[in-house]
Amino acid sequence: MTDSEIEVTADLVHELLQEQHPDLAELPMREVAGGWDNQQWRLGDELAVRMPRTERAPDLQRKERRWLPVLAPRLPLPVPDPVRLGEPSERFPKPWTVMTWVPGEPLDSTSINRVDHATDTLAGFLRALHVEAPAEAPISSDRGAHLSKYTDDFHHVLDAVALGGIADDVQAVWDDAVAAPEREGPPVWVHGDLHPANVIISDGTLAGVIDFGDMFAGDPAWDLAAAWVILPSGAAARFFDVYAHADEATIRRAQGLAALKSLILMLIGQNGDRGIPGGKPTWGPAGRAALDRVLRGAQL
Repeated sequence: MTDSEIEVTADLVHELLQEQHPDLAELPMREVAGGWDNQQWRLGDELAVRMPRTERAPDLQRKERRWLPVLAPRLPLPVPDPVRLGEPSERFPKPWTVMTWVPGEPLDSTSINRVDHATDTLAGFLRALHVEAPAEAPISSDRGAHLSKYTDDFHHVLDAVALGGIADDVQAVWDDAVAAPEREGPPVWVHGDLHPANVIISDGTLAGVIDFGDMFAGDPAWDLAAAWVILPSGAAARFFDVYAHADEATIRRAQGLAALKSLILMLIGQNGDRGIPGGKPTWGPAGRAALDRVLRGAQL
């Protein structure tokens, strides 16, 4: 998945800053763990440099540059805000971005212990995000539609993950979600990629949301799956009460998507255990815990 034509090093990032944003070039800098699409360097205490490392990453950064300044002011949690733009150059032929740093730790390296507070905070954040999107808002080619379009993807992941005796139960959750009616009404803003590595925790509760590269206009159920994927066991009912805008069909679709997302986390963890590039061993247990919550919540 990575484009290895140019190795992104601290020296290269420093040179790019000297060329284009010299007032930032002397800030202390260190590499931090990032996702597949971007390599990230923390810059001082308040900023981060995001360097694209996949073919799709530049378009994702352009999307964040365009829309995060529109969304951020009305969201009740900190999100990364682009503050400086890095232009393609001879040293690095792709756009790159300096963004605000969201303090805290990603959920895949810590835990939530103030459950009610985190539940209410996530519900309030998504309620604020899920407003009607403008006609020019981005749409997604690989997510956002009704679940019936992703049944082949679901079966591929289901077959790849060893589930033992619970595979039929997981299939039943998916089948019920696929049978739920499609969403009616205009598309709303959707984060599109809520999982433990993209939510920030501080003092035991939700303190920020990051990585909006997959944002799109579509069905909010794609985010509402976070009721099981992000929150601890038993929090989903309270979450939907506070969110207050999800009908039964939306909750069913969200639960099916939570099953799919949990399986993907498990598969990424499985790949990590096998030493496959891009795998993350810690994601396996997180995915299995989320899947258990999905199955326990089948009668929500």
